[in-house]
Amino acid sequence: MLWLTSGGAFQKKYDLYRAIENESVAGLNPNAQIKYNGVDIGKVQEIRLDPGNPEQVDLLFAIERGTPIKEDTVAILKTQGLTGIAYIELSGGARDALPLHAAPGQEYPVILTKPSLGARVENMLTNVLAKLDSTSNNVNAILSNENRAAFTSALADIAALAHTLAARKDTLDAGIANAARTFENTSRATAQAGPVIDRIGRSAVAIEKMGNEVALTSANAGKTVNSIGNDMKHLTTETLPEFERLLGELSVLSTSLRRFTEQADRNPSGLVFGRQQMPEGPGESSTGPKKP
Repeated sequence: MLWLTSGGAFQKKYDLYRAIENESVAGLNPNAQIKYNGVDIGKVQEIRLDPGNPEQVDLLFAIERGTPIKEDTVAILKTQGLTGIAYIELSGGARDALPLHAAPGQEYPVILTKPSLGARVENMLTNVLAKLDSTSNNVNAILSNENRAAFTSALADIAALAHTLAARKDTLDAGIANAARTFENTSRATAQAGPVIDRIGRSAVAIEKMGNEVALTSANAGKTVNSIGNDMKHLTTETLPEFERLLGELSVLSTSLRRFTEQADRNPSGLVFGRQQMPEGPGESSTGPKKP
């Protein structure tokens, strides 16, 4: 009767799972609810610091047996309403995911955890504040006294340049108009340059053809000069000896004619009567030595 009245016949059975949180679990108490997609499935049985790493908090969950805890099931710390009471929300667990079992050397299966909304907001705010602080430092560096003086000088230079440009507005307008006309004339010249380039191309072809013909003529002239050189060589080899002999004979003949002319001058009658023997002089005899 006591067992029946205590609800022993209707008591639920639970399986134990472990989870490791890397953030503060303030507001989470033992016997806090554990929900799976909003459905109550168990309670937090134990909360304690990890002896090996005090930055981690070990949680022990008692979850109703038969709850589909999968390998991709994730535990997130949440708060309920405005009361600030914390509880654990489980999510995930795809249909084709495998059931979660304890790994070798582990006493209980370990459920994965994700940062809570508060932790994510806190991290985001921390990053934003760090960036704001860095931006503020950069702005302070940009707005230093030296940079402000440089900005002031630059603004003064820009103002002077603007005044100068305004004073020379008419000159600039005229220059822009002249540039526009120059571009237009250049465009026309470019359009007219096409036929000129074609004619230049044809002239180049004609010059190339003439050069080829001149080269051919030069080659033929070279052959002719070579032929003349061979003929001159042949003429020199055969004719010069004969010419030298002729000159020798002409020299002998000239000597003979000179002697004949001298003899005719001394004894013209010799041309008619021939050469006569000279009479012997006194003391000469026909048997004695003759006059040379």
